[in-house]
Amino acid sequence: MVPPAGGGDPEAPAPAPAAERPPAPGPGSGPTAALSPAAGKVPQASAMKRSDPHHQHQRHRDGGEALVSPDGTVTEAPRTVKKIQFADQKQEFNKRPTKIGRRSLSRSISQSSTDSYSSAASYTDSSDDETSPRDKQQKNSKGSSDFCVKNIKQAEFGRREIEIAEQEMPALMALRKRAQGEKPLAGAKIVGCTHITAQTAVLMETLGALGAQCRWAACNIYSTLNEVAAALAESGFPVFAWKGESEDDFWWCIDRCVNVEGWQPNMILDDGGDLTHWIYKKYPNMFKKIKGIVEESVTGVHRLYQLSKAGKLCVPAMNVNDSVTKQKFDNLYCCRESILDGLKRTTDMMFGGKQVVVCGYGEVGKGCCAALKAMGSVVYVTEIDPICALQACMDGFRLVKLNEVIRQVDIVITCTGNKNVVTREHLDRMKNSCIVCNMGHSNTEIDVASLRTPELTWERVRSQVDHVIWPDGKRIVLLAEGRLLNLSCSTVPTFVLSITATTQALALIELYNAPEGRYKQDVYLLPKKMDEYVASLHLPTFDAHLTELTDEQAKYLGLNKNGPFKPNYYRY
Repeated sequence: MVPPAGGGDPEAPAPAPAAERPPAPGPGSGPTAALSPAAGKVPQASAMKRSDPHHQHQRHRDGGEALVSPDGTVTEAPRTVKKIQFADQKQEFNKRPTKIGRRSLSRSISQSSTDSYSSAASYTDSSDDETSPRDKQQKNSKGSSDFCVKNIKQAEFGRREIEIAEQEMPALMALRKRAQGEKPLAGAKIVGCTHITAQTAVLMETLGALGAQCRWAACNIYSTLNEVAAALAESGFPVFAWKGESEDDFWWCIDRCVNVEGWQPNMILDDGGDLTHWIYKKYPNMFKKIKGIVEESVTGVHRLYQLSKAGKLCVPAMNVNDSVTKQKFDNLYCCRESILDGLKRTTDMMFGGKQVVVCGYGEVGKGCCAALKAMGSVVYVTEIDPICALQACMDGFRLVKLNEVIRQVDIVITCTGNKNVVTREHLDRMKNSCIVCNMGHSNTEIDVASLRTPELTWERVRSQVDHVIWPDGKRIVLLAEGRLLNLSCSTVPTFVLSITATTQALALIELYNAPEGRYKQDVYLLPKKMDEYVASLHLPTFDAHLTELTDEQAKYLGLNKNGPFKPNYYRY
């Protein structure tokens, strides 16, 4: 008998859920090791032969063992029945660890699934998770404690992820190399609130190399990579973020970035507008001393325009979201790839033949629809803008109202930047096992708050996947609690983020170095020349060669040979 896997100890802990297991072990380990000699002493054929000197062994013609007696008679040897036991039959595969910390419930609800699929899964100390980072006293190797991350000991793993990201961010690395000597951001004190990922870390370290001092918090409670935050803290960046923050933690981290004795920020890099809003409301005197704001999301830009319209925006702001490099690359191409990644990792579903409704046909919606259509899904679109609606029709999608298809679709995806796009009434009418998720920045698009009522049961299926169960047994599958799907549940293409990060860096340099009077207290678009420069920095990756205008051609078109090649009003 082969020893059962795990030694057959009935008290042994159950295997980790599939999404939390470390990378597959090599040969000689795991359940299949029971079939290899390394797992146990499996009897060899020679050990099972009779040792009677009066008998000789030979192979029977049907593959069995045969005995040859001295008189030449051949008889078939009795077969030995061997049982191979792969695992202890008494092992409880659904058994859960009994040790439950005081924050285990909130941690299970808010832990991001990116932990499960990144290398962090294999080295995260589960016992360490029970303590809130706010309750820990941590220091980096230089003795600094001006940070708050999950576990500073993960810094080495985070550094490896940052190094990998650098290979796919050629423009940002080129900008770092070209401008490092000039230090165009010397004296800049940048406070940032973005997703804290390996790609953001490359941006932060680039800003530091260009002379800036940075303090950083996360714009999303689920998207922070703990090991990357640890690596940044180890490098000396004051970072206040960890995966699975509570709402209170979220605002506490932002305040720790801003409210520092003897440190007055003069630049803001925001994603969603929460940091800008916090400083504007809580520290109005500090807000008046800001030289510029760079905002990259639809939601954040909308809030800036509201401040400007009300006459309350007292600093110039750069709208990066509507730059060509952000709209066409980050919003379109990034979402075209990451929507499938996020859905597949969380639900393991097949897309072919599924009926999907995508709410919103902006650049994000276009990317989502194109990807799902290519996978064989039947895609419907909802839209309020007749121009975007016409584009959806011309691209072959059926334009509908959400009420018309809500009972039949298998997946509902929001990407409008609006609020209450999917209401409780819609949720009540959905079919059993309908998947609901959001690809917009804010968590306001799906009315998740209306689902937190006594008659509905929430059941955690896996990290970032919840079943919400109605009294009649119907359930919907809610992903990331209605927050941003791709950065909460999977990853996004590094190369695309290089384009956005380079645009953000150039916008900061432009606002910080602009002479007084160039930018007034308003919201501005990135200059077209800067958009073209960002794109040109990424072309060498594809070994692409631009055609140059002749003097005669440039004169005919009324252009400078070196650009810009399109007017600001041109729509790509």
